[in-house]
Amino acid sequence: MERKIIVPDMRCEHCVARISGALTAIQADFTIDLPTKTVTVCGEESALQAAFDEIYDLGFTPEFSRA
Repeated sequence: MERKIIVPDMRCEHCVARISGALTAIQADFTIDLPTKTVTVCGEESALQAAFDEIYDLGFTPEFSRA
């Protein structure tokens, strides 16, 4: 399963590096697109939720894309 997480307050490469480090630590399969402020995560529902929680714990305000 692939799901997009929108991170509206991801504004710079430093933000990308923080999120990337956190998701790498939990061994998530992901890509980050700064211009669209999205993180695409592949995996089971538990992996998607873990990625979402990690981003939230970093102080960002993630939301799952409805599209």
